[in-house]
Amino acid sequence: MSLVVDGLTKRFGRVSALDGLSMEAPGGQVMGFLGSNGAGKTTTMRVALGVLRADAGTIRWNGLDHRSLPRPTWGYLPEERGLYPKMRVLDQLVFFAGLQGVPADVATRRVREWLLRFRVPEFADRRAEELSKGNQQKVQFLAAVLHEPRVLLLDEPFTGLDPVNIVLLREAILELRDEGRTVILSTHQMETVEAMCESVTIVDRGRAMASGSLHEVKRRTTRRLIRLAVEGDHRLPWLRELAGVRILRPGIEQSEIELEPGVEPERILAAALAAGARVTRFELAEPSLEQVFIDLVGHPTELEATPLSPAAPATAAVA
Repeated sequence: MSLVVDGLTKRFGRVSALDGLSMEAPGGQVMGFLGSNGAGKTTTMRVALGVLRADAGTIRWNGLDHRSLPRPTWGYLPEERGLYPKMRVLDQLVFFAGLQGVPADVATRRVREWLLRFRVPEFADRRAEELSKGNQQKVQFLAAVLHEPRVLLLDEPFTGLDPVNIVLLREAILELRDEGRTVILSTHQMETVEAMCESVTIVDRGRAMASGSLHEVKRRTTRRLIRLAVEGDHRLPWLRELAGVRILRPGIEQSEIELEPGVEPERILAAALAAGARVTRFELAEPSLEQVFIDLVGHPTELEATPLSPAAPATAAVA
């Protein structure tokens, strides 16, 4: 069981938002869907939901065309705020769940359980406009999951959240994964992707630049990195004199160093010992996802085309 995007193409006038995009998200996993602003991520999600129609290509879930799937298959958290500001949180979440076929009594119970889990049971009787942006984001997440969809499309779900609530939301997403949900996670927080995602697709100008397991995608870069920690002068003055070596991330506890082609790691260790530095950590390291992303997508892109109609909140528009 998997979500397969094959040759997806979408144009808006002269702008090509999707240019033959292909990728696969394995079932029961969290897949990081990464790209610069305007790379085609949101357009892909809107095509999957039926908000937009592709010019070519297919999206299939468990072998079935996405257009034949019942609406409750999908859960969608849009990047834009999509709540009714004057409406009570409980009332609108029950309303959104009802659009997906969830009885009011069942939806009410689920809302209260989720609010309790997110440590905000008092939000049930508040209007959305009374909540902070971060708390509105939690409410929108509930709107996406109350009907227990098989596939979750999350577009920048951590926007506006403080560290405590990021942890709460991450735990909730991983629990849904463990229950068998497939999660497509679009975010610019690369460390979060590395912590949560088994697979990754990086898109640029509507095309997949790299796709596969996290380890496979990281191997797409030719960078060679060393993590080095020494006692004493953490500025590593002796290292800065070496040719073919660049300090990517200086730090007090450790520094990350990149080697140019032809420079062997042993040269760094020999230079440290020659300078009298006491080395407490020296290891070869794979590049971070952020570094791979910059290597593959190192330029600004066009703005994402065609927003959802402003006539209704985004959550309601795809309910």
